[in-house]
Amino acid sequence: MTTFEAAKLVAAREVRVKLRDKTFLFSTAFFLIVTIGSFVIPSLLNGGPTKVAVSLPAAVAPLQSADFEVTAVPDDAAAEKLVRDGDVAAAVVSGPRVLAMDDAPSDVVGALSVAPPVQLLDPEAIDPALDYLVPFALAFLFFITSFTFGMQIAQSVTEEKQTRIVEILVSSVPVRALLAGKVAAMTLLAFGQIALIAIVAIVGVRVGDMDTEVVGRLGPTIAWFLPFFILGFVMLATLWAGVGALAARQEDLAGTSTPLQMIVMLPMFAVVFLSDNDAVIRILSYVPLSSPMAMPIRLFRGDAAVWEPIVALVILAATAAVFLALGSRIYEGSLLRTNGRTSFKTALARS
Repeated sequence: MTTFEAAKLVAAREVRVKLRDKTFLFSTAFFLIVTIGSFVIPSLLNGGPTKVAVSLPAAVAPLQSADFEVTAVPDDAAAEKLVRDGDVAAAVVSGPRVLAMDDAPSDVVGALSVAPPVQLLDPEAIDPALDYLVPFALAFLFFITSFTFGMQIAQSVTEEKQTRIVEILVSSVPVRALLAGKVAAMTLLAFGQIALIAIVAIVGVRVGDMDTEVVGRLGPTIAWFLPFFILGFVMLATLWAGVGALAARQEDLAGTSTPLQMIVMLPMFAVVFLSDNDAVIRILSYVPLSSPMAMPIRLFRGDAAVWEPIVALVILAATAAVFLALGSRIYEGSLLRTNGRTSFKTALARS
């Protein structure tokens, strides 16, 4: 059996085990529910267009153009009755006058008022709420997925080492095939989870009543986020396997994985808290550990030139290759050392 065939065998086993794991299934369902809820709940809270009764024909057109649900009635008395019965939120009657129960309907008054024309000096500007939520969502999604799946890789390696199962595995499967299979399986599962969330998000913004400008920006942003996510995850996955191999038992894993946890955590905090600093976010969009989060943010805001994400991807791919070699060396140098926690120096200095 070749190394490639062995890696495929290990990957298939890891995928089957993971697809039966209730924690994995629950986390996927949770993310999907949160994604769907972020589009459905605002629509439910909105309750649809405001209903207005109108007995004044001249008021129908401006109210309809302002997206009110207009009910034409024959006279003022009928309009007033609809307001008192709670069938409509307000009524426009002769005078003209606006009828309401206990709160002045400023939106109806505004639709009937003559307002001066407005010229937007920055028509491309993004809503401030979205300008914060999208960067936070992208950074958090990359962090939580890479951290969760990474820890699962490390725990799986440590468990196999602690129970001595790894000694049986390496007697029939090359060490590199074992590592490649684990990394490939987790990368496939993580990408599948992210891709599913991305599809639900794109469908949600299209069926929801979201600004077309936002929809136009969000689609390409998610499309670029996926390749950045894959390379970023692969870059870290082998290191997670390496720190798992350094531990001789599960209790050691917290200590061996702490440096890597910081490597994952600090870029996320930098992107979230410094996303409003254009100079810093531009630099972070080229730094491999933060580019999977920072570059999609710049693409969403329209701050990145066409060539910039390509350059960032090339830098990320080169760094991933280096990290793969480093993680592989740590993994191979410590996997069969079962007499205690292995140091980075010992793992790297293997013969």
